[in-house]
Amino acid sequence: MTTTTASTPAGARKRRRIDDPEEYRMSIGDHLEELRWRLILALVGFVVAFGICLAFGNQVIVFFCRPLTATLLQRGINPQLYMTSAPETFMVYIRISLICGAAIGSPWMLYQFWLFVAAGLYRHERRWVLRYLPLSITLLLSGMVFVYLLVLPWSMNFFIGWGIDIPVPGPRSGLVENTPPLLALPLIAGDPADPALNGIWYNTVEHRIKVRINGQDSVIQFLPTGLVAPHISLEPYINLVVMMLIVFGLAFQLPIVVMALLKIGIVEADQLRRARRVVYFALLIVSAAITPGDVITVTVALLLPLILLYEFGIFLGTRGERAAPAAEED
Repeated sequence: MTTTTASTPAGARKRRRIDDPEEYRMSIGDHLEELRWRLILALVGFVVAFGICLAFGNQVIVFFCRPLTATLLQRGINPQLYMTSAPETFMVYIRISLICGAAIGSPWMLYQFWLFVAAGLYRHERRWVLRYLPLSITLLLSGMVFVYLLVLPWSMNFFIGWGIDIPVPGPRSGLVENTPPLLALPLIAGDPADPALNGIWYNTVEHRIKVRINGQDSVIQFLPTGLVAPHISLEPYINLVVMMLIVFGLAFQLPIVVMALLKIGIVEADQLRRARRVVYFALLIVSAAITPGDVITVTVALLLPLILLYEFGIFLGTRGERAAPAAEED
């Protein structure tokens, strides 16, 4: 009996230490030691993820370049990218591995950060974080997937089409009679299994002219006949893709921002509803500023999702206001 009564307050004290940050006190040295270990564990997780991405770096680069190469192939253009300096490809390889390693290791790093911060939060504060953090991550990933599947193909098709459709100025060459026999390249949906020595053919799948010289295949550049021919370098393209992924991922956090404004009480839901026209116009300007492409791309790619996300944020904010009294009773 004595043991039971002694253990019960101990369990209650343990629960209070978890639920009430006022009773979970540590010295500055203990806080720094706890922070140091959380940072070490987070760094270990990042290094492991970075090592995995290094092992598959080439596949990751191909994945990032697929929207561009698919557009080039659709227009019958050689899908190869170029490097303008010797270390360019290697630096892109390292940068992509770092970015993907940070993305893959972010759940583990956020978990370590949460273990350090959660002890200083009240129970209702932890509940709000745990409720909306998965939504924030989902919105971030949704914005990135939206960019990769829709915005990048639209943008690449617009940019490349805009350039190659410009005609070459000057007189056009006419038809010439009595020409000598022309060389007819064989059209092959791939590469021949055993090409002849110094053989030449056109690969209809890759849209490239290939020549077998000294047992190795070489590629002859195949470009459109317009004034401008695409000569795209790897590093600027990867920078564009990473920038768009980050911008759209952050833009898709709009519902969280709107809900936070309503929850804190900076604005009211009725004010946000009455200001729809002004907000929609501001979203149009933001979309046009951060989204490359034509008017259709700007409108469909970012403006409409932002409008829907804005309304979703109002819904979350008003729902949170209705649920606030119940949360306080808990």
